[in-house]
Amino acid sequence: MSILNWFSDAGNLAGVLLGLHVVLGAVAVAYISARRRPATAIAWMLTIIFIPYIGIVTFFLVGFNRLPKTRRDKQKHVNELILERTEGLGQLSHRADWPKGLASLVTLNTNLGALPMVGGNGVDLLPDYHGSIAAMAKEIDGAAHYVHVEFYILVLDSATQPFFDALERACRRGVQVRVLSDHLASVMNPGRKETLAALKAMGAEYHAMLPLRPWRWQWQRIDLRNHRKLVVVDGKVGFTGSQNLVHESYNKKKNIARGLRWHELMMRVHGPVVRELDAVFVTDWFSESDVLLELDTSPVVLDPATHLVDMQVVPSGPSFENDNNLKLFVSMIHQATERVSITSPYFVPEDSVLLAIITAAGRGLSVELFVSEIGDQAMVYHAQRSYYEALLRAGVKIYLYKAPEVLHSKHFSIDSDVAVIGSSNMDIRSFSLNMEISVLVHSADFVTQMRAVEDGYRANSRELELADWVKRPAGEKFWDSAARLTSNLQ
Repeated sequence: MSILNWFSDAGNLAGVLLGLHVVLGAVAVAYISARRRPATAIAWMLTIIFIPYIGIVTFFLVGFNRLPKTRRDKQKHVNELILERTEGLGQLSHRADWPKGLASLVTLNTNLGALPMVGGNGVDLLPDYHGSIAAMAKEIDGAAHYVHVEFYILVLDSATQPFFDALERACRRGVQVRVLSDHLASVMNPGRKETLAALKAMGAEYHAMLPLRPWRWQWQRIDLRNHRKLVVVDGKVGFTGSQNLVHESYNKKKNIARGLRWHELMMRVHGPVVRELDAVFVTDWFSESDVLLELDTSPVVLDPATHLVDMQVVPSGPSFENDNNLKLFVSMIHQATERVSITSPYFVPEDSVLLAIITAAGRGLSVELFVSEIGDQAMVYHAQRSYYEALLRAGVKIYLYKAPEVLHSKHFSIDSDVAVIGSSNMDIRSFSLNMEISVLVHSADFVTQMRAVEDGYRANSRELELADWVKRPAGEKFWDSAARLTSNLQ
């Protein structure tokens, strides 16, 4: 081959690659920008333009933020059944006691998630890691009919042994035990084989959530995960919150070496809200097993001792057409008139959330954010730090929970009687990619309990000062800013 022919062939190849690059860019503009936030669309387009072939492969792996149509159809079907079943349940709430604006939040949640606000509930916060496991095991020991268990991470280990022992005793009594856990989270955490073997041996029925098994035609974007945590016993008692069912170190060598321990907040509920928690489990069980369990339609009997606690379960995630939790959180912050207190281990706010928080501080509200001093996920840790300066300049107080504990609780409250607690972080992943569960609560007593928990956080935190923060090393500032650029790649 002559040198001229070589250059000619090389030029033709370059022309083909350039043409393909242009086509990819055009497709990115037309397709990726549809139904995505502008910041997200721009991030993906720049990725594909500057690293086109790697970028397009990455997009097809993690660029679709909705579950397959069959799963979305199942969600719609159960929603329709729930709406038929819950007609009139909303009348059990105590609207006359609601603060201004709460009714619109309840309507929003009902339209998005199909579940009503119901009264007659009792609730207790469980801030102790091992204490919450013991509380769940105790209720399982009283089960007569069924136990429904759903956790993002579920592992049999030294900390969770009492929980699994209670499940085994329930199975021996003839109680129907159904268990769900996220497939990818199970694969990535130690103890999966032992956990599944124990569930099989005791006779519990188990299904993996959002399995990644293409040989069985089970596939979706790999980081669309089910992040929910809940337990329901006989439809009478329920648990939900931030805690996974695993040792507080997550049994990972790097965490143990660093002495990391996760600090959580769960709650135990009883009353009509438990059937709403169970409706979320029924939906997820249907998605994974194709078996639609019967929804509870029995008459509701209110407990007069707890009639002032109104609660609404808010499911969210890529099985819905809207970012249910995002809309709730933003609306709550805008409706606050005195105070906003936020606790989130992974704080990478969507633009509307950031604007709402800064605006609340600008309106003269007391706004505080509790986050961890250290992080277990480097990219998220640095990305969230990039938002601190803007928040501090707006007047937001930021409290860094001291190492080696990782503050993993997920909740926030406004004013004196409205709060949300659940599995959802205040980040873009929880808003759009993860299936989450949150509970909206109207109760002054409950918020008072949360304030006591937050006081404990504050006592074990150091307040971040703007003057000190802006003086942090240039290297840290670089990594914080660089990590922020990845936050919108959805």
